[in-house]
Amino acid sequence: MGMAIDFKRRFGSGGGGGDDVAAVAPSEEGDEKGGGVQRSSTATPGSALGVGDAQLHRKLSQRHLNFIAIGGTIGTGFFLSSGTALAKAGPAGCLISYVFVGTILWSVMVSLSEMATYIPTAGAFSVYATRFVDPSLGFALGWLYWFSWAITYALSLTAAGLIIQYWNEDFNIGIIIAIFWVVFTAANYLPVRWFGELEMWLSMLKVITIVGFMIFAICMTSGVGDEGVIGFKYWNDPGAFKEYMVEGSVGKFVGCWAVLIQASFAYQGAELVGVGAGEASDPRKTVPRAIRTTYWSIMFMFVVSIFLITMCVPSNAPDLLTEASNASASPLVIAAQRAGVKVLPHIINAVLLTAVLSAANSNVYSGSRILLALAEEKQAPQIFKKLDKRGTPIVSVAVTAAFGLLGFLNLSSGGAKVFNWLLNISGVAGLITWASTCVAFLGFMRAMKAQGMSRDELPYKSPFQPFVAYYGLFFNVLITLTQGFTVFIDWSTAGFFAAYISLMIFVVLYVVHKLVYRDSFVDPREADLVKGRLTYGAESDSS
Repeated sequence: MGMAIDFKRRFGSGGGGGDDVAAVAPSEEGDEKGGGVQRSSTATPGSALGVGDAQLHRKLSQRHLNFIAIGGTIGTGFFLSSGTALAKAGPAGCLISYVFVGTILWSVMVSLSEMATYIPTAGAFSVYATRFVDPSLGFALGWLYWFSWAITYALSLTAAGLIIQYWNEDFNIGIIIAIFWVVFTAANYLPVRWFGELEMWLSMLKVITIVGFMIFAICMTSGVGDEGVIGFKYWNDPGAFKEYMVEGSVGKFVGCWAVLIQASFAYQGAELVGVGAGEASDPRKTVPRAIRTTYWSIMFMFVVSIFLITMCVPSNAPDLLTEASNASASPLVIAAQRAGVKVLPHIINAVLLTAVLSAANSNVYSGSRILLALAEEKQAPQIFKKLDKRGTPIVSVAVTAAFGLLGFLNLSSGGAKVFNWLLNISGVAGLITWASTCVAFLGFMRAMKAQGMSRDELPYKSPFQPFVAYYGLFFNVLITLTQGFTVFIDWSTAGFFAAYISLMIFVVLYVVHKLVYRDSFVDPREADLVKGRLTYGAESDSS
């Protein structure tokens, strides 16, 4: 096929001032209870809300936000790469790594929730970094994050072609790329409510499949299938931990750390609920609930599924290390085959197809909103702020979607090498975004303190701050710096640049912007806590 892409690795991944903006009015239920949003206009929950000159329509409900994030997170990284994670670290090492990364994600999500509820804006990450920390940080973060989603769109389209080849190896991938590029680019020009509905149903299929696998796995470990009662058999033989690259206890730790990095890539996309905050109806209620629901839903599905996979499939199963990029590489399929179920590979392959298509849908949405946010902060050409009457950023969608055509590079071996290098940017970009979100939150807290504003005035107050943000910042930076550690154990110059190209680009973007614009770090006394905010009463939520 001429396909040189390392899909197993890729699937492991997966301001200025302004006037106070009128708040979206609360629901009737909120009015009856008192408190809530203080209306300074006649806006309704479905009306347009000004963010600078742009008018994004607030039409996304909590369930839309939930499924946009779930659609961007649960994809081929879960269905395929969880098998290689088991093979590297063993059942206990694999489970520990996924749970630990889940705690890091929680620190990011609650920090994001506090800012996104007070100032709900499209492209939240770069906006908060620009306003509360450093414009150069917002610039570098925004452009890197946008590029990662634009390139991931091309990956999703290519993956769809490979998955379809499971049923027909002679099918031309180029045709699939072209068809789905047209379909999902067009879908992103629909009114945002329709887009949210489409994403919800695509994501729902993945959720149903995961729940179905949980039920199947419980039955399998209890004795249903060819292998009889399994229980914790594979935790004892071949063992709870595996050595990876080096021998002994160090090798077991290396295996856990390698999976920890892989899990970090797999969880990425959960933060997309923050991108959708700029189009959420009644953000005071919608955003905190959506972030909490998204986090716990993803954690439950990831951790429980990984735990059941470790019970159903031994870590030394040879099929776990296959280079296939379709259902045959999925541990869900391997478990079914060991139980004697023959039809499941075709079902899983169909779900894989919906997974990558759902991801493709989210890729264009998130990338276009980041581009819009960059234009709003005057860090991108102002043409990207152009919206149609339905509130769709038409130019930003077009430019982001155009990068999906890079998927055609995979039709030749030389082009596939170029594409593989571009894809190395996407995984680490998510970690940089998580770390920068924690930095922005610390800047947000510092600005509030300097301007005499109590956190009790916020509509949502996250717990255990600022310690939670420091926790997330430390481990995100640590994982970002060490995610390519295997190249130092078995040195590879090409592998080094492939692992750290994203970090290099981020540093270059930051330094160039700093040298050109000479922006200083944001003075907390002058940080913009006004533009785009929603004005609330004293009542606040906490969790």
